[in-house]
Amino acid sequence: MSGNQPSTIKSYIDSASATVQNAIGSLTGNPVDKQAAAEKHISAENEREASRAGAKVGPINLSTSGVTTDNEDRTKGKADQTIGSGKEFLGNVIGSDSMARDGRQQNQEGQGREAAGQLKDYVGGAADRVTGAVGAGIASLTGNPQAKQSYQQQHDTGKTNVRGVEADMDKS
Repeated sequence: MSGNQPSTIKSYIDSASATVQNAIGSLTGNPVDKQAAAEKHISAENEREASRAGAKVGPINLSTSGVTTDNEDRTKGKADQTIGSGKEFLGNVIGSDSMARDGRQQNQEGQGREAAGQLKDYVGGAADRVTGAVGAGIASLTGNPQAKQSYQQQHDTGKTNVRGVEADMDKS
């Protein structure tokens, strides 16, 4: 992926390379190879962790790859949950069974809508990551820097959307 951003794929490649280097060091008895392999494993793990870093502030998703906003269904679903919970609470306080029931229903519908939005963001983000990575690779091979940059942006946006859904799921 981009040279200055952490890459999950690169971390796995580096980890595999370190494993091979460690095996060679074991076969030859060379402690320098084994030490270099251990350092490469640590570096790969640090890069993997950095590539997964992200934060969520309301409907805004932040990652090492950029900033995106949640799918509209996620935002409206969360709002319906909040409003529904308020109606249910108020209905229970004032003794209105119909208001409490309506609030519960609105909350449940909001949960469904948020889940649908999460699914859209996750699947769409994953597809953008793959399309962007493949497209950037092809653009590099064909010597098209503008296309590579465009595909890289598509990858990065997809990665940030996926990280935003993962942050929501970690709260659950």
